[in-house]
Amino acid sequence: MRAPVNRIIPFSNVDGPGNRTAVFFQGCPFNCLFCHNPETIHLCRGCGVCVETCPAGALGFDGDGKVVWDREKCVGCDTCIKVCPHDASPKVRWMTVEELMQELRRCIPYIDGITTSGGECTLRNEFLIELFTEVRKLGKTCLIDSNGSFNFEADPRVLAVSEGVMLDVKAVEQEWSDTLISHPRELVLKNLDYLLGVGKLQEVRTVIFPGRDRENAETVRYVAGHIGPTCPYKIIRYRPFGVREKYQKLLGEFETDKEYAERFAALARELGASKAFVV
Repeated sequence: MRAPVNRIIPFSNVDGPGNRTAVFFQGCPFNCLFCHNPETIHLCRGCGVCVETCPAGALGFDGDGKVVWDREKCVGCDTCIKVCPHDASPKVRWMTVEELMQELRRCIPYIDGITTSGGECTLRNEFLIELFTEVRKLGKTCLIDSNGSFNFEADPRVLAVSEGVMLDVKAVEQEWSDTLISHPRELVLKNLDYLLGVGKLQEVRTVIFPGRDRENAETVRYVAGHIGPTCPYKIIRYRPFGVREKYQKLLGEFETDKEYAERFAALARELGASKAFVV
């Protein structure tokens, strides 16, 4: 079994509690307008635009016409990502669990656990189950960073080998959700209640957009009214860095003001989500 790994961050203190290794998988069923790593949304289509523009000659084609990446030649300029017309990356490695574990073992003595992210890591649920089983044998914790598109209640096996889920609730109001994420929101909201009920909701995150008072408030009210004081609620300031230029005019070309975001954290706390805070 192999899964497409976009990148591995050996040490992170923003992907869950403690010092963690973050593993980003390729592929996502959402198309969030504010995605700051849109190169993780799709798999490479082999169009060759990146091959033609790579300044280091680190990209080419194999005998089957697939784009191949030479890690030794790559200078990390990300030109390939910038020119890709399909929100993909040629620098994806299809790895087995054992190959991934070989890299993780270098970090194991220094981390509290791993966090799988993306894209959307639950697209590779079977892979996660096998990976988490191996990581837990080493006494480390496993967290899932998810957009909520996977039905955890229908298939709870991955929860059984993990400490839980850090869940994005991006939008609640129907029209805003349709605009923002291009994906039905109903399963996300169902997962919010289910994960909370089984004690596997590690934290909830909502991005606050400048000037979107009503939309921001509706999402915060909904989440706060459901989670209460039991779960951390991360109110995230929208930042345009990495957001596709064609969407920045709709969402904002400047980051959300901290005082503005604090208004919604205060609203969440007023409604009982006492662990709400701004980042």
